[in-house]
Amino acid sequence: MSKGFSTSSVGRKILMALSGFFLLIFLLQHFVINFLSVINSETFNEVSHFMGTNGLIQFVMQPILLFGVVFHLGMGIYLDFKNKAARPIKYAMDKPSENSSWMSRNMIITGIMVMLFLGLHFYDFWIPEIIDKFIEGKWDEPTKYFPHLVHKMSDPIRVGIYCASFIFLGLHLLHGFQSSFQSAGFNHNKYTPIIKQLGNIYAIGIPSGFVFIALFHLLTSH
Repeated sequence: MSKGFSTSSVGRKILMALSGFFLLIFLLQHFVINFLSVINSETFNEVSHFMGTNGLIQFVMQPILLFGVVFHLGMGIYLDFKNKAARPIKYAMDKPSENSSWMSRNMIITGIMVMLFLGLHFYDFWIPEIIDKFIEGKWDEPTKYFPHLVHKMSDPIRVGIYCASFIFLGLHLLHGFQSSFQSAGFNHNKYTPIIKQLGNIYAIGIPSGFVFIALFHLLTSH
């Protein structure tokens, strides 16, 4: 392997890790806002309205977020393809199930499932918001967010799809959290086990929290 290719490969992994950090922060923020819908509907409406009408968020952070999501998926698929191309011999003799976790071997599968879920999520929430604001000019509707959320979460089939998607998200995060730190070069005998534990808490806690929110609104909407 040439030095140039090696450097380029490391650079791509670092960029992949940085985009992963960015999405981890966004996911936590998104969870906190959504959890407000369980605690107080008025506060949820106020925060959602601010996020939906603030110029910095709408015209700077939102495009960066969309780019980060597409970049993370695209770079993940590219790196997975390059890794497999560099190892043309299958792992039958290496017993991959004994040398690596299911999550690490199937990050692309779980990532694609998460992206398919995002398509549904955009259809349910982001696209109607774009139509309201940029097509119909309805920017000042501060009380619409909670009723819209409850309406969507009152459908058992939709909630079932959401919950299944959060399971795939958790599987993706179980490997992705620690992998991001490792790819960024943070590997320490003392702190790596702590990062792994924090990663497990995050990967289980955040998706479980989203499942709780979805089930809460399903059960309280009837």
